[in-house]
Amino acid sequence: MKVNEDALDNPVWYALTDTHFNESIDYGHVKFYKTDYAPFGAFINYEDTASAIQKHAQLIDDFFIVGNPPKMPPNFKAPIKYVGLQMIIYKSINHPITEDIIELNKTHYNQLIDLINLVYPEYFKAKTNALGRYYGIFKDNKLAAITGERLQTKNFIEISAVITHPDYNRKGYAKQLITYTTNAIFNKNKIPFLHVDENNLGPIALYKKLGFTIRRKLEFWKISRLKN
Repeated sequence: MKVNEDALDNPVWYALTDTHFNESIDYGHVKFYKTDYAPFGAFINYEDTASAIQKHAQLIDDFFIVGNPPKMPPNFKAPIKYVGLQMIIYKSINHPITEDIIELNKTHYNQLIDLINLVYPEYFKAKTNALGRYYGIFKDNKLAAITGERLQTKNFIEISAVITHPDYNRKGYAKQLITYTTNAIFNKNKIPFLHVDENNLGPIALYKKLGFTIRRKLEFWKISRLKN
């Protein structure tokens, strides 16, 4: 069942005005996640971004505006643009799950952070895991692979942090975790979506194989606070 997808055109903004309202910093027409939750912000008024960026840069060294190019304050470098593909799926995935998948809790936190820091730390903060549910596969008492939820709106939940420890690559763990997480989101009567770098061809092929389709491109603008 399809629903109105307008929120996905500005997913960070709608997440911060909806499900993650309590995790937001509100600068008016510009909103950011609190810095210990995520490094993302978004806006609906181009003219308002410069002031908000100036203020937010006092709280965190590096962060991202997601969506249209922001207007920068003076004495800042030009933001670095990354282009992601936004992908979506509207039906459950029929892929066999042969591993034990568990929902991670606070007792797994240190192992979760260790795996994130080893493989893909840039977008993950100390409380990012509190934005949704995280699932993992353990092998030899080690967290071998994870998948989690991040941006959330009334109708949509983003799948994020699809990460496998290098010692456990090519064992199909990512497929099983994506299947499990996708179907768990459907069980909450919400629609799964995700973002992936447009140059990350391997994951893109995997997501397509599981049934995700490309909805649109989305720009991520990395902003770095100037050092004195």
